Amino acid sequence: MSDCEAVIDIVSAFFNVSSKDIRNSTRSIASVARVRQVGMYVAHTVLQIPMKHVGRCFVRDRTTVQHAVTLIEDLREDAEFDGIMDQVDRLVRVLVRREAV
Repeated sequence: MSDCEAVIDIVSAFFNVSSKDIRNSTRSIASVARVRQVGMYVAHTVLQIPMKHVGRCFVRDRTTVQHAVTLIEDLREDAEFDGIMDQVDRLVRVLVRREAV
């Protein structure tokens, strides 16, 4: 399993959304799309996976990944959302990179 695929499994479990829905190439309901955006953001920013590769993993193109990264960065200005993202970031660091927290 690739690091990117592991991110999909982590965010799907964390947010209780089907990983199949996240990987689906068609448009999704807003809640699934947001979880997908979180996954793309974490894969790119935490794991340093190039946007092109993140796009392939999430069945999206590079510009969609770029949009997701920008959107999530903007949403992190909200303290509650930022706290949730901190938890996701830590989970990915521990479960994928096996770093100490």
